[in-house]
Amino acid sequence: MKGRYRKRPVVIEATQWFKNGDHPLDNTTRDGTTPNGQHWEGEAVRYYRSPHIDGNVVCRQCGLAMHNHGWIDTLEGGHIVCPGDWIITGINGEQYPCKPDIFEATYELVTPDGGVGDAERQSAGERGVTRGPIRDTTN
Repeated sequence: MKGRYRKRPVVIEATQWFKNGDHPLDNTTRDGTTPNGQHWEGEAVRYYRSPHIDGNVVCRQCGLAMHNHGWIDTLEGGHIVCPGDWIITGINGEQYPCKPDIFEATYELVTPDGGVGDAERQSAGERGVTRGPIRDTTN
């Protein structure tokens, strides 16, 4: 039916992703290895690989080399995850990536008491419902 619609207010969980092993479900240490030192294929975001694309090719969306990217399986199929994308866990436990500008325009911080935080006082990097720690990406 044609008409104007508004999203229902649903609280989601989200974590901003910067590099492989960065998502809390990926069970890795800061350097991308498991606690016993092995490299880990993430549970939420896997390493991006393609037999058809060299890892040094620059991404058209973010301008970084493809070897800095992740891959996530969604209900609609697989998606590339750029550094800085948000990984959202939906109401049925499904996970999908969201570009930072779309995330900022769509979501606002929910405070511990269930209220909405003052978006005007939050920088773009602090917007979100819940998040993992921001990681140092200079290493």
